[in-house]
Amino acid sequence: MPYTIAKSPVAAILVSALLYLLASLLTQNSYFLLVMTLVPLWATVGVSWNIFSGYSGLLSFGHAAFFGLGAYTVALLFTHYGISPMIGIVAAGAVGGLAGLLVGLPTFRLRGVYFSLAMLAYPLALLYVFEWLGHQEVALPMIREGGWRYLQFENPRMHMLIAMALLVLALFVQLRIGRSRFGHILLAIKQNELAAEASGINPFRWKLLALAVSGAIAGIVGGLYAVVLVIVTPHSVFGMLVSAQALIFTMFGGVGWLAGPVIGALVLLPLSEMFTATVGKTLPGIQGVVYGVALIIVITMAPEGLIPWIMRKLRRTTDATPASPPAPAPAATDGTGRFPATHAGPMGDIILRVRGLSKNFGGLQAVQDVAFEVRRNEILGIIGPNGAGKTTMFNLLNGILRPSRGSVMFESRELVGLRPFEVCALGVGRTFQVVRAFSRMSVLDNVKVGALASETDEAKAHQVALEALRLVGMQAHADSVAGALPAVQLRLMEIARALATRPTLLLLDEVLAGLGGSEIDQVVDVVASLRRAGITIVIIEHTMHAMVRLADRLLVLDHGKVLHIGEPQAVTSHPDVIEAYLGKKWANHVANQ
Repeated sequence: MPYTIAKSPVAAILVSALLYLLASLLTQNSYFLLVMTLVPLWATVGVSWNIFSGYSGLLSFGHAAFFGLGAYTVALLFTHYGISPMIGIVAAGAVGGLAGLLVGLPTFRLRGVYFSLAMLAYPLALLYVFEWLGHQEVALPMIREGGWRYLQFENPRMHMLIAMALLVLALFVQLRIGRSRFGHILLAIKQNELAAEASGINPFRWKLLALAVSGAIAGIVGGLYAVVLVIVTPHSVFGMLVSAQALIFTMFGGVGWLAGPVIGALVLLPLSEMFTATVGKTLPGIQGVVYGVALIIVITMAPEGLIPWIMRKLRRTTDATPASPPAPAPAATDGTGRFPATHAGPMGDIILRVRGLSKNFGGLQAVQDVAFEVRRNEILGIIGPNGAGKTTMFNLLNGILRPSRGSVMFESRELVGLRPFEVCALGVGRTFQVVRAFSRMSVLDNVKVGALASETDEAKAHQVALEALRLVGMQAHADSVAGALPAVQLRLMEIARALATRPTLLLLDEVLAGLGGSEIDQVVDVVASLRRAGITIVIIEHTMHAMVRLADRLLVLDHGKVLHIGEPQAVTSHPDVIEAYLGKKWANHVANQ
């Protein structure tokens, strides 16, 4: 396949940067050159925002904090200690990254708009702190001899060259993240955080790392901004407009797209500077007006940004998420390419022991003193009327909910108090009552999330995901977009994702819900084959004919309590179970057998 710019983002980045630098040779105007320097600078701020918000899905209004800290790091090190901005910019990156960690630790406890508002508070607080410290205006000293050592040049194009080099490096970082385990996991968290966590992903850890990387890049850009503008003030680096530019440029071009912030900065920054230069004295806030109008236009006409809008117009868009990393080609692993199946232990070996499990929601007791055991390599069915507490019990078992009291011992390890990703790491996989898919990813990428939680090697994770798909008969649909799948294939894909985590115990929550006759048989056959592969299964289901066929034992929940537990024939013919759940129709069915 020919190596073309269209098929190579690296080539596209390098060629675009070269063309931009050549365009700068067409002007000698110092103001135009300054604007051409600011475009890649602000595009890089947008890239830093995109690396965090574009991949994690968390809207940050606070990137000015990292940008401003970087600017003041360079300015104060230079003015007070004579340290060259060459070193200061590196320090600015370290300060920005550290600030990302410190900001993320408390702020990731918040969700949605509360997270965004909390992020907004950080640069505003820093603005007043630096004013209070007396740093209302810090001017970098001019060095007459050997100024290049302090990034001071007679030719203003040198600053533009450095700014463009920084943008290229930032784009390479984003490109690398997008094609890596890091980016794959972040996209999974963005699309369905609970499903990612149940698949073994620690959302807090990965979001914190993303914010640290993003903060480091923003800090470096802030440091270079201080060198280019020479004067640093709290309002110029911590002001609302700084965070707004990072957000608006990226949204204008396309959130999650590699070129999104570049397109936004290339269009909006010169436009705002032109209005500022022509009518800025009459309308001092015209720059904000330009950005506001641009944001309104893009939200109303192209909510996903300019790039995907153009792509749709040209009919070249795809269903997959733009930042989604392409699946790497299969590589050599251990030479087998086989899914590491769990082998069955002896029957009667207790793998899960639940004692006194209870959960209160205010005055409502959803689960009351539930106790049962699960033997290795058996299928335990959980049945009961709607509202009996079945899914709540699953949520207690895998750490989504913390019980009010009780104990859950899995292979001699207490699970109470552990998070879902920790429970998954111990060998407990699960599916959900309503399928939780990463709908804009491919089927293979969905399943690979489960493998990537514990497998750092992309190629090995790829092989594990393919084998998990083979086990459920979905390998032919590996490249299909998950959001376009019919119900039965969604169920099988979710089972495959759970299998990719290499579970010893698999919790299946109503995997037959919404399926027809042949589809039910298909899923039942898959579940039976998993037990033969040595996986212990606890399954919640209402389809009684399938449960009688699958389960070794049935546990009946009613109003949060265990009503009965035993072999399927005994349980389904028990009068209390028939009265509470199965009804007269089932009683007649049993009587006629």
